[in-house]
Amino acid sequence: MKKRMIGMARLTALATGSMLAFGATAEGELNIYNWSDYTPPDLVEKFEQETGITVTVDTYDSNETLLAKLQSGATGYDLAVPSQHFVEIMVHEGLLEEIDGIPDMPNFQHVDPRWRNPAWDPEQKYTVPYQMGSASFAYLADSYSGDGASLKEFFEPNEEACGRLAVLKSPDEMVNLAHLYLGSEFCSEDPAEMQAVMDLFLGQKECVTTYSSEGINDRLMNKDVIMHAHWDGYTHKGFMEGISDLRYAYPEEGVVGWFDSLVVPKGAKNIESAKKFMNFLLAPENMAMLSNFANYANAVPDSREFLSETLQNAQATTVPDGVPVVFGAACNETAQKLVDRVWTRVLQ
Repeated sequence: MKKRMIGMARLTALATGSMLAFGATAEGELNIYNWSDYTPPDLVEKFEQETGITVTVDTYDSNETLLAKLQSGATGYDLAVPSQHFVEIMVHEGLLEEIDGIPDMPNFQHVDPRWRNPAWDPEQKYTVPYQMGSASFAYLADSYSGDGASLKEFFEPNEEACGRLAVLKSPDEMVNLAHLYLGSEFCSEDPAEMQAVMDLFLGQKECVTTYSSEGINDRLMNKDVIMHAHWDGYTHKGFMEGISDLRYAYPEEGVVGWFDSLVVPKGAKNIESAKKFMNFLLAPENMAMLSNFANYANAVPDSREFLSETLQNAQATTVPDGVPVVFGAACNETAQKLVDRVWTRVLQ
């Protein structure tokens, strides 16, 4: 996910309190666990100034890392940001707090009706929208003769890209990209289909320089690679930061869609502070601050008037007509074991 500029960092922002988003004075703490560079410092500062609540943000590098942290027991975190299919897993495993009254939050009225009561939270008891986007691959147009028209360019790289290709370390979106290319279903329980996925990755592996979900744009900026598994908004971020020939691929086979949400981990100590942040984020101006920072789309249409012109017209975040966007789903135990087996073999 998704989604995102990955690395391990810690942000602690301190501010004095003034007025709450709900209209009263308050003080307290809020501990957020999020993908790194996915929480705008100015948004945190604004929330602190409005509420008097002190926010601490710690970061992770994948949905799998977040899931393992929650499975380990009490984390001390009050908010986290999983992708849609991991929300399903976390609800099933009892890892999230139910939050009463999400649809009654003052700013929930701004959420696009298409994204209310989503399939992964049909009663809107656990989540509010954060950001959404897709996973595919990106390339340096000045160094590569392809045009990103097919996933074949990523999974069967030509001589230009072979040895200059990097792949995300997490199987989450990578295995689903392979399914798109091969025409098989996500969460396949067919050993033969999953063998085909493994064979595809093992054939690609001789051209891969690294499997990493960290330092993606740095790697492209330095031209250590010319092709990298990537996310749409993070590609736009790289373009805006000076990688002028960076292009996000929308292959004909499709891209893997993701939708990240704010959730409250089980055992959270500051649930009221978490609810205040949820409501705060859904205000159009605040959601736009998040999108302008992270460079992803959001589920609050009224935020558009506050978006930067470059983001409104970003090539990387505009899906061309005819390109499928297929959202990842929570796999059952049989399918997940096959995914784990494939990815363990690929990383050996």
